[in-house]
Amino acid sequence: MKKLFSLLLVAFASNLVAGEYPDISIKELQKAIDAGKVAVIDVNGAKSFARGHIPTAIDFSANAKSLAKVLPKDKGTLVVSYCGGPGCRAYKRGADAAAKLGYKNIKHLSAGISGWKKSGAKLAKK
Repeated sequence: MKKLFSLLLVAFASNLVAGEYPDISIKELQKAIDAGKVAVIDVNGAKSFARGHIPTAIDFSANAKSLAKVLPKDKGTLVVSYCGGPGCRAYKRGADAAAKLGYKNIKHLSAGISGWKKSGAKLAKK
């Protein structure tokens, strides 16, 4: 029994370290953007960002080293990271970077930019 408990504890701890983040829906993200209560991180790269991104999003490829300067000071702010779509795991780079800076309310838009576009939601272009 002690071995089983130890294995479960190690598995749980490794998930925390691995940085698994809860999902947020497109509608929830849109509400947060409209309310001005979210920082959005796009990890799709500069070319994709220029073609179109979620409004208010930060281009992670251009701001990875200076992320602390472009994120809100309040570490409780909702931070959402996204990449290409449901199978993409690159979002973790942005989410993990925010977590390392001390942000506590980090979510993942698993639908990604492809889901955002499919939903008919507005894109921003730089």
